Amino acid sequence: QVQLVESGGGLVQSGGSLRLSCVYSGSRFSIAFMNWFRQAPGKERELVARITSGGTTNYANSVTGRFTISRDNAKNTVYLQMNNLKPEDTALYTCNAVSLSPKRSDYWGQGTQVTVSS
Repeated sequence: QVQLVESGGGLVQSGGSLRLSCVYSGSRFSIAFMNWFRQAPGKERELVARITSGGTTNYANSVTGRFTISRDNAKNTVYLQMNNLKPEDTALYTCNAVSLSPKRSDYWGQGTQVTVSS
């Protein structure tokens, strides 16, 4: 089992920055990769960024160049640094951890709200 707790959301003006944190605990050594998803009202959930256990990162086209995912293993924390925020980034951001052994298991945090005003 893996437990995830997000923090760092809030209200920010367009062009501003926020850093989201996701603290993980439990069977953390089984985690193959971690994702940040977001979902805005009336829209489908979108994969924003991913970081693998080896440190490889991937981003959605809509956030490339503005968002950075990183990990601090000593603090059991994954971060999402969000710069140059736009109103369309407004959403509930949720951390997801994926374990692949012995089978795929997905773990989810409760989410943190990000609201960007124009």
